[in-house]
Amino acid sequence: MAKTGTTTQGLRAAIERSGYYPALVAEAVEAAVGGEPIVSYLVHQETTFDSNEVRRHVTVLVLTGTRFIVSHTDEQAADSTSPTPYATTSTESVKLNRISSVVVSRVVANPEKYVPGSLPREVLLTIGWGAVSRIDLEPAACGDPNCEADHGYTGSSTADDLSLRVSEAGDGPDTVRQTLAFAQALSEATAATAATVTTGSGR
Repeated sequence: MAKTGTTTQGLRAAIERSGYYPALVAEAVEAAVGGEPIVSYLVHQETTFDSNEVRRHVTVLVLTGTRFIVSHTDEQAADSTSPTPYATTSTESVKLNRISSVVVSRVVANPEKYVPGSLPREVLLTIGWGAVSRIDLEPAACGDPNCEADHGYTGSSTADDLSLRVSEAGDGPDTVRQTLAFAQALSEATAATAATVTTGSGR
């Protein structure tokens, strides 16, 4: 389930419609947003299966004129640290000029028959701002197949702070459409911020 829009009232309504501890989620998100006007938002609830337990969690993404805010809430069963079930909510506020990448991966069925404007079957939105990086290493090699020298390692570092996957089959076409809309708004905002910084530094 996902909802997107541009107003504080709409954000609160989308959180309430998700039905996932709305008072808790809304309070955390609204405290992080403060008095800033909202440019765009996305509310995505997901259900996962952990052994014999069904667990739900919700992610709220908010774009303001200066920041990207991500909030995540999930629930936990009673355990050795708590005799009763509990939920954990976290929020992070990121300045737009810190966002290094907005990656949108689209999965399209029957690509030879693709019609421009059609919704993809699945969308993976990955946003990086340097808080978490994934490093993939593998042994380096040269062009000589008979070479036995140690060439060290080669690899790549990928920003992977947030990944959100939605599909038409699991979440519905509206969710896919709304995720694309939020991704576009975020990409445009980061591009505008980068242009402003470049113009300012050139003066």
